[in-house]
Amino acid sequence: MKFYRNKKNIRIFLFVIADILSVCLSSFLALAIRFDMFLIPEQYLEASFKCYLPYSIITIGVLSAFKLYNRVWSYASIGEIIDIFKASISIEMIFICYHIFFGIPMPRSYYPLNVIFIIFFLTMIRFTKVLYISVKNSMNSKSHNNRIMIIGAGAAASVLIKEIKSSSKPVKIVCAIDDNIHKKNSYILDIPIVGNREYIKEAVRIYNINEIIIAMPSASIETVRELIKTCQETGKVVKILPSVTKSLTSSVSREVRAVNYEDLLGRDTIVVNQKGINEFISDKTVLVTGGGGSIGSELCRQIVKYRPKRLIIFDIYENNAYEIEMELNRHNPDMNISTLIGSIRDNERMEKVFEKYRPEIVYHAAAHKHVPLMEHSPNEAVKNNCLGTLNLVKLADKYKVSNFILISTDKAVRPTNIMGATKRICEMIVQTYAQKSENTRFAAVRFGNVLGSNGSVIPLFLKQIAEGGPVTVTHKDITRFFMTIPEAVSLVLQASLYAAGGEIFVLDMGNPVKIYELAENLIRLKGFTPNKDIDIEIVGLRPGEKLYEEILMDEEGLDKTDNNMIYIGKPLKIDYDEFLSNLDDLIEAAKDNNKDIKEMTRGVCDTYTITDN
Repeated sequence: MKFYRNKKNIRIFLFVIADILSVCLSSFLALAIRFDMFLIPEQYLEASFKCYLPYSIITIGVLSAFKLYNRVWSYASIGEIIDIFKASISIEMIFICYHIFFGIPMPRSYYPLNVIFIIFFLTMIRFTKVLYISVKNSMNSKSHNNRIMIIGAGAAASVLIKEIKSSSKPVKIVCAIDDNIHKKNSYILDIPIVGNREYIKEAVRIYNINEIIIAMPSASIETVRELIKTCQETGKVVKILPSVTKSLTSSVSREVRAVNYEDLLGRDTIVVNQKGINEFISDKTVLVTGGGGSIGSELCRQIVKYRPKRLIIFDIYENNAYEIEMELNRHNPDMNISTLIGSIRDNERMEKVFEKYRPEIVYHAAAHKHVPLMEHSPNEAVKNNCLGTLNLVKLADKYKVSNFILISTDKAVRPTNIMGATKRICEMIVQTYAQKSENTRFAAVRFGNVLGSNGSVIPLFLKQIAEGGPVTVTHKDITRFFMTIPEAVSLVLQASLYAAGGEIFVLDMGNPVKIYELAENLIRLKGFTPNKDIDIEIVGLRPGEKLYEEILMDEEGLDKTDNNMIYIGKPLKIDYDEFLSNLDDLIEAAKDNNKDIKEMTRGVCDTYTITDN
């Protein structure tokens, strides 16, 4: 920051010196043109010399008043030229008043000539760099390797084009595309607008485009997805200007980035009540189980922003827990963070944690979640997910935890695998204790697949693409709901505010995504052609896998919340004495590694369908 200030001060100093020289030179040239250079009357020449000091002071004062020393001249335009013109006229008017007041005679033609020179020099000083870059780019236009097409011809595109044209990068913006029919065959900053989105592929061929930038930051998610798909089909590099332009003073061109898989999400980003969350978490002791995992670690990152009294990271895998602890300590050195290693199955261990730290809020993210692996180890799914959750819920009630939030999954809806069935039982545990507890508000948060999380399809596909393929898809028609990790965590935090007891919170995740199309898009994002450069192989559904996921059972119904992207599933009526008795039997059977554990699980979760696919 100190270096930046020094650099800025030097730049202003150089401008001031150049402006002083300019105004003095303008005065001399005005007289030189009015008279022959060597025949300037001595009285005028002497008067001119005496005026150099007041001229300099007046010039610096006026230019400062017009803020012409605080502009970013690399991106200057007609607006800056107009301001220079106004400032120059103001300077000359003050000069005239100065001459009249002090009785300094000058020829009448001196004043208009003087102001013309002032305008010329002040403009040249500030636009020299812009002109140099423009001429250089024009001379090298034939050698540009990057020929860019801009999608969009609005305000954002205008700023982007201006910045790219004023940069020294070896690129050339060749044409623009816009759906407004009235803009066709017109120009945006000398760039021809050649047609609408239906003309994209043709324009790429005609204008020899090798890079496309989508500059429509206010467009809907659906529109952006369609544009990305169309642009990717051209086989050219596709980039995007996101809807996060920070300010008019920041560089818009720096915001342009490669398209990523999050851009393919079929809905708008979730927005949460930050103020409410801050009041909820601030100065509280918060426990996150599974705190080293994908969801758990992001929970920790977002929780520390709200300044809890203490954050407890609990995980069985020490490497992940250590990494998130180090990351949080780097960025929050004053934060009170305790990182503990242990298993949620170990009730004695968990009892010691609750007894010592007395958490007020618990986010329960620890679970076995891999569907195929759990199909082959069903007893472990019951031990970890069901027993672990039961341990935590009992302790939360005993130690009067204020809020307990379970991280659940759409696979808990009419489950066809043991992982989903155990997560549904976890929801039932939470709903049961919500009816029983007088101290704790229990709730669950249910969402779909999380983009980029450990074990999710995205990292697998990216690894397969990096290895040259094939990319393996279980079925051509399989679909899944997706959300980003930050969105999933935002939903969890928001649910904390809404929880009254027993609810299952559900995110409106838009339309489900076809996994086959996702594989195609990821291959294109990496610059390859699906089934040409990288093959997509259909391998068949895995044990317990559905073609389509659901996010809510019909009998649960839906209620709206203040956030139009979050809904509440109404608590189901559960005979909790019978349920808990059956659950105890199930857990004991799992501890004995019972071979019929799936059948017993179905006895506890009657919506579970055992499949053998």
